[in-house]
Amino acid sequence: MKRRMYLLSPSVQLGLTIGALMYASYGFAHHAFDNAALIALCTFVGFFIPYYSKISNRLEELINLRTACVSLGRMGRFVPQLAFNIGIFLVLIEGGVFRPGNIDTLGGILGVALITTCASQGMQYVALALANREIGDRNRNVLIALSINIVITALATLGLAWSKAAFLTLGLVFGALFFVIGLASDLRARFFRRGGVGVFFGTFNPIHTTHLALIRDAIAQRGLEKVYIHSTTIPKLHAQALQRGEIRIARYERGMRIYEKTGRADVHVNYFPTGFRFYEYDTRLAMMRSAIAEAGLSDKVEVLSLPDEYARGGFYAVLNYVRKVYRGQPVHGIHGSDLGGMWVRSIYDESGWIYPYPVVRRDKVSATAIRNGATGLTTPTVQAMIESLRHARESELPLGNQA
Repeated sequence: MKRRMYLLSPSVQLGLTIGALMYASYGFAHHAFDNAALIALCTFVGFFIPYYSKISNRLEELINLRTACVSLGRMGRFVPQLAFNIGIFLVLIEGGVFRPGNIDTLGGILGVALITTCASQGMQYVALALANREIGDRNRNVLIALSINIVITALATLGLAWSKAAFLTLGLVFGALFFVIGLASDLRARFFRRGGVGVFFGTFNPIHTTHLALIRDAIAQRGLEKVYIHSTTIPKLHAQALQRGEIRIARYERGMRIYEKTGRADVHVNYFPTGFRFYEYDTRLAMMRSAIAEAGLSDKVEVLSLPDEYARGGFYAVLNYVRKVYRGQPVHGIHGSDLGGMWVRSIYDESGWIYPYPVVRRDKVSATAIRNGATGLTTPTVQAMIESLRHARESELPLGNQA
């Protein structure tokens, strides 16, 4: 039963599909369907890719946490894939799938690996950006991106002029897109226009003293006229997983909905990167407003609540709302270097000319610690609200949105 559930997981099926497509592409291009090295390599790739994806994601997260630098984080993802691709082409050549001369004009093994890695990273970036905007599904988009890259790379190893030209174009265009967008974002973080407005998005589950410190510092250092903050309603990851039946609300406890995975959960997906306990949206909203007032920031900070816009387009739609109100003025995106903060950074980067205000998180303050019972990490009023929820009877708690 466990083996069957494992094989039915979307990430596993995605990996196996990529392995099968790789086998078909190189087998067809080089008449190598009976090549033992190709069969073994594609089998390995099919089963290993989900694990590789988790490893590369984790490496990028660790670099981001310590630097808040998009370019360095992407290099942390790029280098392991380059090494992985070098290994793949070594096996393909040494295993006799195709001759080394076929790729000499592409820079040999290193050149082909470099170009295909650039194309792969860039196309995956576009695929995920489209999924974030409700265009397609994340897994399906990545599969399409990887499939295109695999087929064109396989054709390029034939040594034909047109296939080499397509391969080079794919690598240069998407590689440049991947790195230039990240580099431009990092430069805007260092060289920015003063004034304008700031935006600060997150779960705020709950709001704490570091959130307030980030807002104060951004106002002072960037000369901001106003800062708008908005929390998630239900995180998109959870909303989609609830609809698919991969997670469920197990119970309500201390004012929080407690999530748990179901038997339909994808074995390779981290459904709870920021925790499995969430205060309801209205509760978090009330805490945010109380904290802003208590911190004496009401004249400079406004807590937005745009659930309809958020439902239509997430933080992209909220950001568009702010930009329309302050048309022509610089917009600064506040975020931390933690996982949630860097996810928000990607929204800023995909939304046009936003000036990031990144802060490397080195303190011990976290919403997770507060949910676990730590005190002194938020404002007194918010702490009192949390204590009240902890002692409320479950029948008195709001049920909230179940999906």
